[in-house]
Amino acid sequence: MATEVQIHERLSLSKTIPLGLQHVFAMFGATVLVPFLTGLSPAVALLSSGIGTIAFLLLTGSKIPAYLGSSFAYIGVLTYFIKDQNNVAVAMGGALAIGIIYILVFLLMSVFGTSWIHRLVPPIVAGPVVAIIGLSLTPTAASMASEDWRVAIFTLAVAIFFSIFAKGFFKVIPILMAIICGYVVAFAMGIVNYQPIVEAMHNFFVLPINFATYSIPALDKTAILMFAPLAFVTIIEDLGHMIVLGNITHSDPIKNPGFHRVLLGNGVATGIGSFLGGPPLTTYGENIGVLAVTRVYSSFNLWVAAIIAIILSCVNPLQAAIMSIPTAVMGGVSILLFGMIGAAGLRNLIEARVDFSKSKNLIIASVIFAVGIGVSSHGVAWATLAGIGLNLLLPDEK
Repeated sequence: MATEVQIHERLSLSKTIPLGLQHVFAMFGATVLVPFLTGLSPAVALLSSGIGTIAFLLLTGSKIPAYLGSSFAYIGVLTYFIKDQNNVAVAMGGALAIGIIYILVFLLMSVFGTSWIHRLVPPIVAGPVVAIIGLSLTPTAASMASEDWRVAIFTLAVAIFFSIFAKGFFKVIPILMAIICGYVVAFAMGIVNYQPIVEAMHNFFVLPINFATYSIPALDKTAILMFAPLAFVTIIEDLGHMIVLGNITHSDPIKNPGFHRVLLGNGVATGIGSFLGGPPLTTYGENIGVLAVTRVYSSFNLWVAAIIAIILSCVNPLQAAIMSIPTAVMGGVSILLFGMIGAAGLRNLIEARVDFSKSKNLIIASVIFAVGIGVSSHGVAWATLAGIGLNLLLPDEK
């Protein structure tokens, strides 16, 4: 097998299915956590993420190997309208407004182009932003691992072992193998709750959408005003993810197919999700981490992952089986996934030969790291804005 599998390449189906399943494992916890916290249906969130990812891949010409899952940026406003106000229709109207904003920004970028993004976000801004996308997620990974450090460290060790020492196909599925091995050890230690799997067998197939309580999105001025500002936060986070993807896959998704196409795909996916009853969607750092670890960038694997997610939303026992994976197991693999994203940012700085003897570069990187890691709410977005602002305001040194 080649050292790297490029975006346009396809492996055999016998290899693609495990690789797609690996992406499903990576996104599953975060994607279903958002509906759990906000009062939406986890099954619907899976369904909308699968359909949304397919829409994204279609609209970007399968040139961007990204998975779209539930966005954490909207947890607060979703909780307010769903749990506090008991008004799912208005909440979904807010999510629909997010999709419309994305599409409007796409139209503006279609007119004015996207080449200015590289001038706005040079390597001295892009590198630290990429690094903090990973580093800002590491506390979450550590918190998950702390549920049982023995299981987490074992799972991490298995992922590292397969990444370095495995041969052939096993070398490109280290995350999947680590989760399987970690699950087996956790089961032997008696910390796997398998009772929900047994109960789910009594109701094998289910429709994710409950049509008895379904209501179409309702556009409400208050909801739009509360949701809309967050769209620009997630747009900046999407930009950061595209910088990471370009660095990892040796491509330039901001130029080809263009960041405007990314926003179109994300906007349409979020709009579809709002009519299904799912949360707003965003590109996932967890799956970018999988690409970095495996060096298999094929978009076809993300198509398979999306189809698996749609199937999972209808099969109760499969949902229950994945939900039974102990938090510590996912924490162990997340340490590697998020750490790899952080390392990719440092590699970006090295390859661009950024000169840190210049005060301007040192100041920009310092502020980005401090804000990105120190600010708890949307730190990556604020850090990106700070880096862009400093790069424009500070004079170049001769």
